[in-house]
This record gives sequence, C-alpha cells and structure tokens, in this order.
Amino acid sequence: MIKAVTFDVDGTLVDSVDFHALAWHEAFKHFGHDVTFEQARSQIGKGGDQLLPTFLSEEEIADHGEALEQWRSKRFKSAYLASVRPFCAVPLLLQRVRDAGLKVAVASSAKEDELHTYLDIAGVTKLVDMTSSSSDADNSKPAPDIFEAVLAKLKLKGSDAIAVGDAPYDAQASGKAGMECIGMLAGGFTEESLRAAGCVEVYPGPAALFARFDASPIGAFKQR
Repeated sequence: MIKAVTFDVDGTLVDSVDFHALAWHEAFKHFGHDVTFEQARSQIGKGGDQLLPTFLSEEEIADHGEALEQWRSKRFKSAYLASVRPFCAVPLLLQRVRDAGLKVAVASSAKEDELHTYLDIAGVTKLVDMTSSSSDADNSKPAPDIFEAVLAKLKLKGSDAIAVGDAPYDAQASGKAGMECIGMLAGGFTEESLRAAGCVEVYPGPAALFARFDASPIGAFKQR
C-alpha cells in the first residue's frame, strides 16, 4: 500500500509551462542567445541548473548564467505570474487523495517562493502536507534529489509513494527515487514521451485523474 502521492506543480497543478518558456526564451535573447520558444518549452520541468547546460557552454554559464536565470525569474514574475491559472478540479483531486488516507506532497523544480505562490493560486495550500523545491536539492529534475528530499521529509521510501507529473523529467526523476509516476498531458508533452520516460499511466489532466481515481494507479497501488 502506498502512503503518499507527490505532485509536480508547473503543468500538473497550474497552467504555467508556456509562460515559463516565454520567460526563458526572452532571457536567452536578452543575453544574446538564439533559443526559440519551442526549444525552451521542451526543457520546462527542469530547474535552471539542468536547463542552462542544454543551450549554453560551461564558459557562458560561468560568465552570465546566474544573471540570465535571475533575469528570467524577474521577467516571469513581473510579466506572467499574474496570468497563471490552476487546472480544473485540482482541489478536488488533492482532497480525494487525502480522503483515501494518503499524504499529499509537492515536489517541484520551482524556487520556493514561486512554489508557495502556485499553491495559493491553485487553492490547495491547506491540502498539502509536505513540499520540496529547488532549495532542497543540489540538482533539479531529472535528477532524483527533489523527490528524495520530500520522501525524507515524509519519512517514506520510494515504493511508499507515487508521483504525478507532466514532463518526462518528472518520470525520470521519480523513477530514480524508486517511485512510479502518473503522467499528465496538461503540460503539453506527448503521451509517447511520458510513457517512454517511465509513466505507468497517462491522463489528460487533474480532472480526468479525479474522475477515474478508483481505477487509477493510485487506487490500484493503495489496494496492494
């Protein structure tokens, strides 16, 4: 029997992936790098420590990587954060998890202040038992650090929890932490890419998982 469900946030609970991609695209352009919106979008789900090396050399990262990431963060907060909205049925889904007797956790590559803002936007702050963010990990997704951090806080091993995320990086990271992962199409990644990364099941979004909760991997795992 599992004891907790650990959710990603961007693209899983809130509709923010395109806004993050825009902010990254603009940040790269501001610092003289030709990274398209589509290229940036394909990397959303990673933290800056994993995303920057995809597009910049070690020398470029050493020279202005930190400044670029700070510019990106300020741009996102000033131009796009106010437009972020939750996906349908997010509070209902998290409450359903709690009603099943399971802990609700959040494991995100977002910065801690952004994470708590997202939980407020989604209206689920009081439904979350434990969180981990980029500040809890040396390396962001697809490294397992963020999932391992929240498992440690919950005092659980990987097989005691199941992850829910929208990106292949969620499945890769949770798998390395010993967890199985449910995929969400809400973040814009394909079902093929999510299953190839290790997702055991894929749903359109939180409302679909809520509607099929008892037949979902969460319900099946809970009965083991």
